[in-house]
Amino acid sequence: MFLESHLDRLLDRLRLPDPIPVRLDLWRRRTFDLGPDPSVTIRIPRISALRYLVSPDLMKLGEGYVEGHIEVDGSLADIFDVGERLARTARRTRRMSGLRRGFTQSRRGDKRAVQYHYDVSNDFYRLFLDRNLVYSCAYFRTERDSLDLAQEQKLDHILNKLALRPGERFLDIGCGWGALILRAVERYGATAVGVTLSRNQYDHVRAEIERRGLTGRCEVRLQDYRDIPERAVYDKIASVGMFEHVGLRNLPVYFRTIHRLLRDGGLVLNHGITDPDPERPWMALGAGQFIGRYVFPESELPHVSLVLKEMSAAALDVLDVESLRRHYARTCDFWANRLETNRERAIELADARRYRIWSIYLRGCVHGFKQGWITIYQVLACKSGGPEMNRLPLTRDYIYGG
Repeated sequence: MFLESHLDRLLDRLRLPDPIPVRLDLWRRRTFDLGPDPSVTIRIPRISALRYLVSPDLMKLGEGYVEGHIEVDGSLADIFDVGERLARTARRTRRMSGLRRGFTQSRRGDKRAVQYHYDVSNDFYRLFLDRNLVYSCAYFRTERDSLDLAQEQKLDHILNKLALRPGERFLDIGCGWGALILRAVERYGATAVGVTLSRNQYDHVRAEIERRGLTGRCEVRLQDYRDIPERAVYDKIASVGMFEHVGLRNLPVYFRTIHRLLRDGGLVLNHGITDPDPERPWMALGAGQFIGRYVFPESELPHVSLVLKEMSAAALDVLDVESLRRHYARTCDFWANRLETNRERAIELADARRYRIWSIYLRGCVHGFKQGWITIYQVLACKSGGPEMNRLPLTRDYIYGG
C-alpha cells in the first residue's frame, strides 16, 4: 500500500530537523521514537490512521484525536506542544499560506453555530467555569486570585470602564448565562437587558432573574443582535466574547447596530478575541481550521486595527484600548485544568468525543494566548455627537477606584 511503503520516508521527515519527544506506537507492535525521553505516545492502531501523520498540521492531528482514529497518551499540555512541533516540522517541508475566510453570517447560521457550542449542557459548563458561569476572559489583579474572584473582578472592570450609574439602561449583546446583567442591576442599580441565541442560556437567566426578584429591572431575550428593536435608548452597552461570531464582513452591520441602539454620548465596551497578525501565520498550522470545524463554526477573528477602523466608521469614537492576553491565558489554564479534573463527569454529561474536543481546544487556547497566536482587547468607545458628548473623567483613575 502507498502509506505503508512510504512509512520509513515519513518517519525520517518527522525526525528532522529537531528531535520531538514523542513515541509512535504502530500496529504490529512497531514503535519509533522521534526524540529522547518521549513525553507523549501517539498510538496508530491501523494503517489507515497514518494519513494523520502525512504532512501533519493541528487540524489533521486534532481530527484524528477527536474522532478516535489515533490514541494519545500524555498530559494535554505535552500533547499540544508535541502537536505544534510536528506541524511546524511538516510545514518546513511544504509551502503553506494562511487560510483566509469571508463568511456572510445569516441569522439562521449564527443561531445554529451558537446552539452547537453553547447548548451542550449547563451542567457541562459548570464543571470548568466559575460559580457565575462567566465564559470569557477573567481579570486577575494578582497571581493568587481564584477564578471566581477574577471573573467578578472582570465584571466590575467592564462596568467601571462604562461608568455605569444607577438608573441607566444597560444592554449586554451576547449575555451568556447572565452574570454581567445581573451584576449591573444588583451592584450598580441599572436596568438591564441581555440577548442570547442559546436556549439553555436564556432559560438559565430567566430563572435567575425570577429567583433574585429582579423582574422588571432585568430582562433576557432570545434574540439576534440585529433584531433588537430599540433606537437610541441605551446609556451603556457591552459585548463580551460575542463579536468573534459576527464575521469580518458583518462588522460594519454590527457596529452600526450598536450606534443605533446607543443614546448620543452613550458608551460601548467591546471585549473580544482578535488576531495579532494581519497575515495570520498560525492559521497555516491548522489551528483555525480545527476551531472552525469542531468548536466555533463560522467564527472569524479580526485584527484590532480592523476593529478600530469599523468602530470609527460607525461614528463610535474610540476612547480606550486594553489588551488582556495574559489574563486569558491564565483563565484558559484554569478552565482546562478543571475540565481535565472532571473528565469522567464531562463524558457522562456530553460524550467522550465532546470531551476530547473541549479539552484539546482549551489546552490549545492556553498555548495560543501564551505564544501570542491570538490575543484579546477591550475597546471602549463613545457614540459621537459633538465635542461635549464624552463626559468621562480625564484619567483612567475612575476605572480602578470603583
